[in-house]
Amino acid sequence: MIPKNTICLWFDGTALEAAKFYADTFPDSAVGKVLRAPGDYPAGKQGDILTVEFTVIGIPCLGLNGGPYCKHSEAFSFQVATNDQAETDRLWNAIVGNGGEESACGWCKDKWGLSWQITPRALTAAISDPDRAAAKRAFEAMMQMRKIDIAAIESARYGC
Repeated sequence: MIPKNTICLWFDGTALEAAKFYADTFPDSAVGKVLRAPGDYPAGKQGDILTVEFTVIGIPCLGLNGGPYCKHSEAFSFQVATNDQAETDRLWNAIVGNGGEESACGWCKDKWGLSWQITPRALTAAISDPDRAAAKRAFEAMMQMRKIDIAAIESARYGC
């Protein structure tokens, strides 16, 4: 059963492929029910995969194979809090290495155009440091990065 509130993500025929990638990449993720179209529709034919229910890190989603008419943008992203550099590297490399692309400040885009913020908890702590000078140094270091380097953030935060 679809939860009361579900994020619907538009795909151009690749909803199942994306859902499988997310389930294989992120913890607490899974592919659920696949619904095939009961009739022809503008982006496909009867029997084509119309929707895919899936979960990404505990968040219920619905992939809609709606065709090429709508594209993802940075106006929507998943922000994933990571615990250490190994987890940050693993998730970043999985997304970018599977046809995705790097962006700035911990953002990357998967091959379907969906934006991800791979955000170490150490970065969040550093830029919210009550010592505003330390927070500013960490923030300025982050602004120079693509994938977040926790050691460099900590070094900037503590003025090393």
